[in-house]
Amino acid sequence: MPRYEMLNNVAHRDLRVATGFGPEFGDAVGMVPAYPSEFAELQREYPIFLRRDADTGGWQSVALLGFEQHENLFLQGDRWNAAYLPGAAAKGPFLIGFQENHVDGALTREAVLHVDLDHPRVSAMEGEPVFLPQGGNSPYLEHVAGVLRGIHDGHAFAAEMFAALDANGLIQPVTLDVRIDPEHRIGVNGLHAIDRDRLAQLDGAALAALNRAGYLEGAYLMLASLHNMRRLIAEKQRRLRAQDAAAAAGRN
Repeated sequence: MPRYEMLNNVAHRDLRVATGFGPEFGDAVGMVPAYPSEFAELQREYPIFLRRDADTGGWQSVALLGFEQHENLFLQGDRWNAAYLPGAAAKGPFLIGFQENHVDGALTREAVLHVDLDHPRVSAMEGEPVFLPQGGNSPYLEHVAGVLRGIHDGHAFAAEMFAALDANGLIQPVTLDVRIDPEHRIGVNGLHAIDRDRLAQLDGAALAALNRAGYLEGAYLMLASLHNMRRLIAEKQRRLRAQDAAAAAGRN
């Protein structure tokens, strides 16, 4: 279970965070949350889909990393083989929480950083320091703070964006049933995507409204991202060939 504490440079002065990659850090996952604020970067390397949130019924965009629950095809040893790291992975053990304060008799909520002290990346011995020796924020923490701001802004924007796209009939279920080779067929359930044909059929007023709200660009970025399925399939094929070759060598 996570053990969150509000981050401060006294209690956590020696805190370090491992920034490598691997299953031991929780990176072996088939998908991660994605946010509209990072779609322009994500769409260059990852397919972006939508899923229903089981708790709220709302839409959540995700970057697909693999075809199985614990398969991340971007992981190669201790490397993440992509030029852009999704914010959900880059934030590490940190998240934005809120602290309530009374200012001039009014209750306000202030965004503050929290850290999960039980996260596998957290250490007091190895990794990037969170604070400088004098107590200031390290460059690593400044980077994480920027990532979290992007996630916070993207999360707030996403709910209205996806509701508007859904209201226009643009979010449709997709059947992800991929034949990798004659012996391997894979599929992922529960995914949705932007319907290209329905988008092309929207009238001028609907398109203008989506464009004014800033939602149209996101829809096109999600569509563009689907070309990255070829990359995932190619990597899956490569790994299956390597497994078959290793199995054949073991029998000889």
